[in-house]
Amino acid sequence: MQEMDQTQSVRAMEELCGRRIPSIEPFRQTLARHGVELTRRETTTLQVNVGFLCNQVCHHCHVEAGPNRREVMNTQTMDAVVACAQKFPLQVIDITGGAPELNPKLGEMIERLSRLVPRLMLRSNLTALAEGEEDALMDLCRDKGVVIVASLPSLNESQADSQRGRGVFRKSIHTLQRLNSLGYGVSGLELDLVVNPTGAFLPPSQEQAARRFREVLEKKWAITFNNLFAFANVPLGRFRRWLERSGNLESYMARLAAGFNSCAVQGLMCRTLVSVAWDGYLYDCDFNLARGLPMGGRRTHISDLAHLPGPGTPIAVSDHCYTCTAGAGFT
Repeated sequence: MQEMDQTQSVRAMEELCGRRIPSIEPFRQTLARHGVELTRRETTTLQVNVGFLCNQVCHHCHVEAGPNRREVMNTQTMDAVVACAQKFPLQVIDITGGAPELNPKLGEMIERLSRLVPRLMLRSNLTALAEGEEDALMDLCRDKGVVIVASLPSLNESQADSQRGRGVFRKSIHTLQRLNSLGYGVSGLELDLVVNPTGAFLPPSQEQAARRFREVLEKKWAITFNNLFAFANVPLGRFRRWLERSGNLESYMARLAAGFNSCAVQGLMCRTLVSVAWDGYLYDCDFNLARGLPMGGRRTHISDLAHLPGPGTPIAVSDHCYTCTAGAGFT
């Protein structure tokens, strides 16, 4: 009965937050047509969005992060995140933003969380990691074995700067070289790259992109890394507004929907993840956070979480979920 009530709450919230394009089949109907059910497995990962403050204004940002955003996780909410990690047997904590480096309490958070989980990840745009006195943050990440997941949208300087801001590409290259000098991507410290298209199209083959990035970065700048992930841009936030203004929204959504891969559903991150917003409220993923679709169909604060969502728990979906199931998927 409780599971049925939760499913009804999730469906009701989906209807309330829905922004469908009439020509695109609703995502939940596509799942049903393929005989696929999207529910949770065991929850192993806590993703923590520590705020929307960022030193960049990227065109593809689904949370519309930027220098003027004031949503930043405070000490009380961080304490609740740490308490959650102490209470539940999590395997991974994934820190994201905005630029998480701009949260003044990030170093303290890394210190506390690194003792509690086998794998602690920090998502970085590379430029915030290298600004001011942030060398100390890189040293801390090295000492605590933090996995760095770094955004580098293109090997082309003009393309990267057009998406993320003037001078970003050169700063990113410098930061990658600094991380290599600390042992990242070289000697046991994991350095992963994330690439995104710069327009309304899908990314290239991840395997091909990885080979090209590895070859060019090593040849031109002596940079090495561990893994590369090629992801499509999610039609939310700033990127969705650009799609609307440029008249590309419907064609982009059609491209995502046409690329639906039922096999990709099994590995979706939302099946094993709980996402915590800067204000402590819970979502199935960072994209649902941006969309305003709360976990379980109702707003729950992390301090009130009595247990992790178990296997079979429903997951809120909307049409932006086509991004995660197009081609090889989004993990």
